[in-house]
Amino acid sequence: MTDTLDIKIEKVDNTRLSVTDFSQLPFGKVFTDHMFTADFENGEWKNLQILPYGPIPMSPAISALHYGQAIFEGLKAYRQPDGKISVFRADKNFERFNKSAARMSMPTIPEEIFMQGLAALISIDEKWVPSQDDYALYVRPVMFATDPYLGVKASDTYKFALLTTPTGPYYSNALKVKIETEFTRADEGGVGFAKTAGNYARSLYPFEQAKKEGFDQLIWTDSVNHEFIEEAGTANLIFVINGKLVTPSVRSTVLDGVTRDTIIKLATADGIEVEERRVSVKEVIEGIENGSLTEAFAAGTAATVTHIGEIGYLGKNYKLTDPSTRKISNGIAKKLNNIRYGLATDEFGWNWIL
Repeated sequence: MTDTLDIKIEKVDNTRLSVTDFSQLPFGKVFTDHMFTADFENGEWKNLQILPYGPIPMSPAISALHYGQAIFEGLKAYRQPDGKISVFRADKNFERFNKSAARMSMPTIPEEIFMQGLAALISIDEKWVPSQDDYALYVRPVMFATDPYLGVKASDTYKFALLTTPTGPYYSNALKVKIETEFTRADEGGVGFAKTAGNYARSLYPFEQAKKEGFDQLIWTDSVNHEFIEEAGTANLIFVINGKLVTPSVRSTVLDGVTRDTIIKLATADGIEVEERRVSVKEVIEGIENGSLTEAFAAGTAATVTHIGEIGYLGKNYKLTDPSTRKISNGIAKKLNNIRYGLATDEFGWNWIL
């Protein structure tokens, strides 16, 4: 991406690198020295700048706080063997960010602002990109409405920001998940396919209830009859049934996951049959009971490939196969990691080397 934008840069006086413990990086809690911001005013993006990470002044009346116009994305940058930095599939996250913006009646972000802002920010905070195995720099693009107006209408002004946080593995063990049969994450015709803040807010209470029951995550089901599997709280869901990779098809209630898409492409290239379709709760439970369902995992930017070890449904827990014996998901996870970290040929052209 050619640097053609005039981005104002204000660097910190003292970096926090020396006081950061890179062996202890809880997800989303340690931020780099800088952030990128831009403002949408009078129909155009302006005030492009990189500045020290910190609070953003705002009115308590901004419409994002009152009416929920807020969207975000998640992607990662990886340290390559030669020391360079690679951002994985940034183009897909850019496309999905603007898809979310359109659904939430927000302005789209120009590609050059998204990409050049990202490249400039990571370049300045390059030393924050971890070099340990399974570590990366997580990037959070976010946009929110800023009109100081208490009226139900789309805002005229917006703030776009890029935040970066070094992180280790999101999950360290196989998940114990519960199939949700009472609460709903998304409804047909709603905003379930968009990465908008409200989707996650409505999931918090059911998740807290599930945690009290000893579960790590929820498996969301359709809002009509809770008959079909949709996705987990932080990732898409993929199963191996009769040797085939089976995943719920993308619809208005299911996020079009970048990691999900990546895994499908890797599996197809390896000759593994893939089915994108409705997946019923009955099929999953019966598959565990009769042995046809041999693997299950969550797939997302933060989660990457995280095994599901146990599924709870209607008061009964169903144990799955030992994660160490799962050939398909472990094979795909290894190939994906090798590509992202520059240890294997990037035949799909997914790595954007900065």
